[in-house]
Amino acid sequence: MKNLHSHRWPGVPLALGAAVLFGASAPFSKLLLGTVDPWLLAGILYVGAGLGLAAIHFARQAIGLPRVEAPLRKADLPWLAAVVVIGGGVGPILLMFGLSLTSAASGSLLLNLEGLATMAIAWLVFRENVDRRLLLGAFAILAGAVLLTWNGQGLQLDTGALLIAGACLAWGIDNNLTRKLSSADPVQIAMIKGLVAGFVNLALAFGLGAALPSPGYVAAGAIVGFFGVGVSLVMFMLGLRHLGTARTGAYFSLAPFIGAALAIILLGEGISAQFAIAGALMALGLWLHLNERHDHEHAHEILEHDHAHTHDPHHGHDHDGPVSEPHSHWHRHAPMRHEHPHFPDLHHRHGHG
Repeated sequence: MKNLHSHRWPGVPLALGAAVLFGASAPFSKLLLGTVDPWLLAGILYVGAGLGLAAIHFARQAIGLPRVEAPLRKADLPWLAAVVVIGGGVGPILLMFGLSLTSAASGSLLLNLEGLATMAIAWLVFRENVDRRLLLGAFAILAGAVLLTWNGQGLQLDTGALLIAGACLAWGIDNNLTRKLSSADPVQIAMIKGLVAGFVNLALAFGLGAALPSPGYVAAGAIVGFFGVGVSLVMFMLGLRHLGTARTGAYFSLAPFIGAALAIILLGEGISAQFAIAGALMALGLWLHLNERHDHEHAHEILEHDHAHTHDPHHGHDHDGPVSEPHSHWHRHAPMRHEHPHFPDLHHRHGHG
């Protein structure tokens, strides 16, 4: 049995869209940094993301839109608590204190560890399948990101660097644990994470004496946060659902290049040899990933879960009456054996010999 649609759709566009929005938030945030305290801006960005997604979440209910995504269930709450605490609390706190104790150049380089931590945990701990081509593509993307953020100064291995590395590890764990929630409503989850991370950063900023800027700057930061953090996080979570963590993390590592490219356009920064080489490395990595083909006969065990789906070859169950698609409900997968190209998505988390 063959899939009726490309296994790259919609996972790859979603992961790339997340990278585009997050990368675009960097140059827009830079325009605000001359007026807004950096820590306060981080809080405004995340609160803007959380409040914007909350408006969408409750507006859907208010106007009676049918529920397409699966709601959070009681069994999801421990995973949700873990990702909120680790990704929305521990990560930002470690980053803020780390940046205060090391140079900006060193901090920028170290932030690339998030992508490496995300992929390493996915491959080594959660045993996502990986081959030589995928590894080469991932490290080409990461090498391009490192080159892009290097300004000729050496890496300072001090307390601040260790704290930033710890923040990246926390976000790598967060990204992998978020996969456990990827079948649930991503707007609801991203809303909660955004609000927690936002208020944590606001508390840190005000505790250190930051002054609130004018309402116009607050509104601008909130809008950037809604798209660059909130919508980006929703797309990242949907990418996890279709691609698995390692591949979504690799595509998301393109964000620094996207941000740098927009900075050239918006801020008039020149194109350097460093930018061109980094772009070539990332383009190579992207090409290797887009041309990946993982295709073999595999067995699906009995599985019961709830997520948004259409009646594709993996969803052949019946309904009592007519339904619209996509829709979400608790359903059961019967055992099946077939062959088709696939990624480690919700239905292909099998082992490999």
